[in-house]
Order: sequence, then C-alpha cells, then structure tokens
Amino acid sequence: MRQDEAQGAATTFADFVAGTVWEDVTAQDHEAKRSILNFFATALGSSRDPAVAVALKTLLPFSGAATSAIIGRPERLDAMGAAFVNAISANLLDFDDTHLDTIIHPAAPVAAPVLALAQARGFSGQAVLTAFILGVEVECRVGNAVSPGHYARGWHITSTCGVFGAAAACAKLLGLSVQQISNAIGIAASQSAGVVENLPSAAKNVSVGNAARNGLFAALLASNGYSASPKAIEGPLGWARAMGDAPDLAKLTDGLGKSWEIAKNTYKPYPAGIVFHAVIDACFKLRAQLDGRIDYIASISVRGSALLLARGDRPVRNERDARVSIHHCVACALLLGAAGVTEFSETTVSRPDIISLRRKVKAVLDASLPDGAARVTIHLASGETFDEIVMAAKGSLEDPLTDRDIEAKLRECARLGGTDWDIERVIDRVWNLDTLADVSGLMGTHG
Repeated sequence: MRQDEAQGAATTFADFVAGTVWEDVTAQDHEAKRSILNFFATALGSSRDPAVAVALKTLLPFSGAATSAIIGRPERLDAMGAAFVNAISANLLDFDDTHLDTIIHPAAPVAAPVLALAQARGFSGQAVLTAFILGVEVECRVGNAVSPGHYARGWHITSTCGVFGAAAACAKLLGLSVQQISNAIGIAASQSAGVVENLPSAAKNVSVGNAARNGLFAALLASNGYSASPKAIEGPLGWARAMGDAPDLAKLTDGLGKSWEIAKNTYKPYPAGIVFHAVIDACFKLRAQLDGRIDYIASISVRGSALLLARGDRPVRNERDARVSIHHCVACALLLGAAGVTEFSETTVSRPDIISLRRKVKAVLDASLPDGAARVTIHLASGETFDEIVMAAKGSLEDPLTDRDIEAKLRECARLGGTDWDIERVIDRVWNLDTLADVSGLMGTHG
C-alpha cells in the first residue's frame, strides 16, 4: 500500500498544502491571476442581480463585524457572509472559468472565501495567490477522482468539490498545521452538497455559495481544535462512496506538486454552459454563409455527445433555462449574431422571433463527437443545406481567451452590472496582486 493511501488523502493533501510556499507556485501565478480576473468579471456582472440582492438582504441582519466587501457593491458583511454572496455572484451568469476534465468552475468557491478572509485579516497578495492555487489544485483533484460518475449521478461538482478547495485554501491562509489542514478537509466532506437538478434555478448558486462559506467555516473550526477522519474522502463510508463510486486514488494524489490543475483552466467567451460553446461558434460561421436568409430556414439539427443533449435539450421558460439550452444558443447566434449577457436576458428569451427559431432546432445524439464538440446543419426551405462542425470552441485550451480578452470581458460585465467600482484599478491590482501587502486595496475599489 502506498504511503498516501495508508495515511488518508486528507493528510496527503494537508502535507502538500502546508509545505508549499510562494516560490513553489510562481510558475502558476499568471494563470491564477487570469482566473481571479475572470472571477471579478463574472461577479461584477451579477452584482445587481436580484439573486445577489436577496442573498445580501437575508444575511445583513445576521452578519458579524462587516469586514469584507461585496464585489461591485458598497455593502460589507462578515467574511463568511461575503464569501457566500461573492461566490453566488461569480457563478450566477454561467460565465465563470471551467476546468474541462471535471466541468468544475474553480474560482467561485475558492476565490470568494480566500479574498473575504484575506480582507478581514489583512493578508498579502502573495498569500492569497498561494492559497488560491492550492485550493484549486485540491478541488480539481477531488473532482478528477470521481469524474464522470459523480456529476452523472446528479451532484453539482463545482459545489460538492469546491468546498474541499475552499477549506484547503483558507486553512493555508490561516497558517494551520498539517493536522489542522487535514481536519479542515475532513470537515468539508461533511458539508458538501449541490444537485444538478437545480441548475436552471438560483438554488444552484446557493450550493456554490455554501461551498465557499462552508470551506471557510471548516478551516476556522479546524483552527480551533475540531477534528475529522483523515479518510473522510475515500474511506469505506466516506464522501466519495456516499456520493457516487469508489474514487480513483491515483487521480487524487499522483504527481501532486509536479503537475497543476490550474494550468488546465479555461475561460468562457459566452455566458452559457461550456458544452454549448461549440454550438454557438458553429452557428456564427453558418450565419456568415446564410447571408441574411434566416427567414428561409426550415429546420436546424444540432449533433453532439450525450452530455450536450443531457444538459441542453430542454424547454426554455426563463433566462436560466436559456443559458443551458441548445435551442436558445442556436437562435441567438443565428438571428442576432451575438451570444453575450444581453442575449441570455429575459427580454431576449421572450422575443417572438427568438422563440420561433428555437422551435426549428432539433438535438441529435452523435456518439462520434467528443464532449465540447458540435455539428450544426441548417436546411433551407429551398432544399439548400449548410453544415459546420466545431471540435474546439473559442475559449478552450486549443483556442484560449487572451489576457486582453479577459480584461475586455471584465469591462463589459462591469458595464452591464452597473457598478461604480473603479474597473481599471481592479484590473491593475489583479495583475499586480503578488506585490500587494494587503488585498484590502483590491477589495475596496469602488467610488
């Protein structure tokens, strides 16, 4: 038996987290900043959304010392409350970063508690970046070990695995011992929840908020002496078996500290489920070929993997449905030539011409296509056929967003969110996060 199996995955992770210093993660620094910049973009875009307002209204009367900022807004909450609200806003638009191997959105459940805690306690940018990189590593490795069966069973993997990343990151920031970090990860296992059935509703975002808050709570409990099983993840009655299948232990810990999951992170150009991006890209290409003949379309078929159909072959009743709808993505891309936040808003969702075009779309299973690919075929009333296949969508590892693309995304999200935060200051301070003695200067950039 390998040593890491004998001592438990939580302890192996804890050894790694406790022993890693800034100099060990500097090669991942730039990707971490890209992820955090994207985190601010998505949180700013949602800062005035009713779901954020309701969460804030609910928590404000119960908040402790108001130490931590709500991104894009003037209000503050205690660190756990701010972690909850900021994770919600970062995940709300389905526009956040994506670890493609697991479909985890790494930043929301980890960046939110790390930044809230760092602001409350006055931690440096280097400490934040180190903790964030380590938290992403833990959450994605746990996700790797249970994918794809865990998600297929209905568990919302960003929430269920994000809590482990949040716990590890906050424990690192607090300077906990190996035993305490192991305990924090084990405590997180008892706070993991979130179901795919809730994806078309704001309840999805509650579980992401809970992942952030519960991870911070786990670290704080561990700092004060709470204990947990070192095999809370992989034990016979542990998290993995309770919520799916036996984990692949090699994927939990092999190569720990040598290969980095954050290097596999991707960033969305469209505020929709990642599996729909190839559909949108194919439709943009087809729109150029149609030369304005949208009214002559008789039918549209979209071929893709079982995952694409399972996530997106659904009726569209509201803007949340639209963000996970094959039919709506096709209609927007073809009719409007755009797929931004506005195109997935309630106003666009209810447009008669969009509804009419959605009805012409049929989703078809094509097992030969991998997840993330799509083939779109348009049949005109004249009998003409147009066909496009996209294997690697814009924003994928093969065709990634540039730093300037992510900056532009942040500016546009901030404009749509109606914030008064100084956006150029946010951008500058994220890129220079490792030089900040205290992250409060980043988290207080409004007015």
